[in-house]
Amino acid sequence: MSTAINAAAPEREAVIDLDAFRHNVRTLADLAKPAETMLAVKADAYGHGMLPLARAALEAGAGSLAVLDIPAALALREAGITAPIFAWMHDPDALFGEAAEADIDLGISAEWQLDAIAASAASVAPRVHLKVDTGLSRNGATEEDWPGLVTAALAHERTGAVKVHAAWSHLADASPADDAVALAKLHRAIEVAEGLGARFELMHLAASSAGIRMPEARLGLVRFGIAAYGISPFDDQSARDLGLRPVMTLQAPVVSTKRVPEGHGVSYGLTYRTAAETTLALVPLGYADGIPRIASGTGEVWINGRRYPIAGRIAMDQFVVDVGDDEVAPGDLVVVFGEGDRGEPTAEEWASFADTIGDEIVARVGPRVTRVYRGER
Repeated sequence: MSTAINAAAPEREAVIDLDAFRHNVRTLADLAKPAETMLAVKADAYGHGMLPLARAALEAGAGSLAVLDIPAALALREAGITAPIFAWMHDPDALFGEAAEADIDLGISAEWQLDAIAASAASVAPRVHLKVDTGLSRNGATEEDWPGLVTAALAHERTGAVKVHAAWSHLADASPADDAVALAKLHRAIEVAEGLGARFELMHLAASSAGIRMPEARLGLVRFGIAAYGISPFDDQSARDLGLRPVMTLQAPVVSTKRVPEGHGVSYGLTYRTAAETTLALVPLGYADGIPRIASGTGEVWINGRRYPIAGRIAMDQFVVDVGDDEVAPGDLVVVFGEGDRGEPTAEEWASFADTIGDEIVARVGPRVTRVYRGER
């Protein structure tokens, strides 16, 4: 029964261009050299689909993958991914033993995490990346707690529970000056750790923004994220400016049209009223599918070679487009965002419509939207 229901639903699609993604990964990896490239596929690869994107990243030259937590890392292992995988957010019930047995690299921010790894009594000592907080104030040891974290890691290494592999942190991307301070804090933390006897094989700090614009922060590895998905991390340069290609196209068919007179109200609150007799087209995408409601009145979509404004408030399951006197019919394709080559909006433009960042626009695309992959190997 569920198959029949799904087959009858409107074809909401996020078309994922794996060739564009591979192009972006190659471009960024070449830029970062001689630093290694780690590709972030957290949050289901920013809404694009973790497993297909992980495979494509490795095909394009990424040396390792980053996910948020251990279950995602284990899912990649179960799917046959053998490349290094890094996971860094853990609660007290995290599956440290399973991660160790699956050869998952673990980001470590607190001594209790090291103790939990040791208590798991795994047969394999996982590689740990010790994180210092250089100013973002999320996870990571404070400057005061850092010596204790390093000392505890070295003690657990001597018992065979862990292998101290890397020191790392994350930038706030607040300003070049703030990032320079953070880089200096990381270098100082490494000096402290080395004074305590640590010998790191790897240091990493930069993600997409610093990986592109801050060469001194690339160190041994860059953790590229949103840039690989064809969305710029900057306000003053687009993905196209950076030589990158958007990967996701979000689209759906028109499901109905109607002719209405001047002054006709549209959608909840009747915040939009038609300026003249016009045609309204209904699109089966709403905020449950990731279309930001705040873009009501500002968002634009592409139909039959032209852009049109969203009329009225975006609802949970649908929005309305005012197409004027143009010929638009049920079944015509509506592109919410895409690569931009045809004149359609990009995810970056939708970020401006919604006063947010492109990362959120693609990551919030919901599960009712079918992912369709092009360029699979």
